[in-house]
Amino acid sequence: MTESNPLAADLDHILAHSESIWEDLRGARLFVTGGTGFFGCWLLETFTEANRCFGLNASAVVLTRNKDSFSARCPHLAADSAIVLQSGDVRDFDFPAGFFTHIIHAATPASATMNNAAPLAMLDTIIEGTRRVLDFTVSCGARKFLLTSSGAVYGKQPTSIPQVPESFKGAPDTMDPGSAYAEGKRVAELLCAIYSRNHSIETKIARCFAFAGPYLPLDAHFAAGNFIRDGLRGGPIRIQGDGTPLRSYLYSADLMIWLWTILVRGKSCRPYNVGSSEEVSILELAEAAATLRPGIEVLTAKQPDASALPPRYVPDIERARKELSLDQFVSLSEALRRTAVWCGEKVSQ
Repeated sequence: MTESNPLAADLDHILAHSESIWEDLRGARLFVTGGTGFFGCWLLETFTEANRCFGLNASAVVLTRNKDSFSARCPHLAADSAIVLQSGDVRDFDFPAGFFTHIIHAATPASATMNNAAPLAMLDTIIEGTRRVLDFTVSCGARKFLLTSSGAVYGKQPTSIPQVPESFKGAPDTMDPGSAYAEGKRVAELLCAIYSRNHSIETKIARCFAFAGPYLPLDAHFAAGNFIRDGLRGGPIRIQGDGTPLRSYLYSADLMIWLWTILVRGKSCRPYNVGSSEEVSILELAEAAATLRPGIEVLTAKQPDASALPPRYVPDIERARKELSLDQFVSLSEALRRTAVWCGEKVSQ
């Protein structure tokens, strides 16, 4: 990569920690859904960089709802000779012709607004989309399939469990329409297990938690993005609640090391939590974001309830550490700094 590329250091970091897996993609032909979102842009950034650096002679067909919009947003990716954009909806897209080797299904409308206002649409998109992509996987002869699932499949994490493991048997509340996203992901995982058994597909499951990094939306329900946005505007950084909920954040460059490794080396039908195990309160996250520029004030909408334990959303990542040698390499403070630098450059353009 050229030094003028703001992601050059991140891409070098990713390839340094994942070099041994790319041989599996030599001459590969990938099909990627959700290729224009936060995960998708990073997947394509890393794929095209590895393709050039290692001479993989690989290619990817990327499903997108709006080719023109993506081309305007990421012209360097849209113009890459290894990338072919295909317009379509994940629920009923036309199957591209030919043989494919790897499928990455990362298409999910990660929208809290849609989940609350249109839960049926959320549920249908996840379930119908996953089945459509699995049907295509069978049709095209691919043997490796990666689903980007979610830690939401565990339902509400008990406050007595510091880090939720993959073996936790909790579940979302089926009487709450707001569980549509989480239940959709649970069914998507079940579909992967069924298709794996019926068609001998290696279905890899990445249960993703919370992240920070370039391409993260600044105007959605992602706290890290919202806080960085407020800080870039000069503050204040506003917390809608009391700031006590506990979360953890993995940097996007580390996320890519995890996802590509799970695709290539993960065990079929064995879910892996993907995220950081280092907990941080929402208030601490906001205060960390506030240090990116001097004089930024942090405001909370509510006072904490001293008698209540704070809600948690923090994964146990020992399975990924022990089986795949994965870990968090970039600290949260550095992740926020790099994200802010990238967002600041984009805002100023």
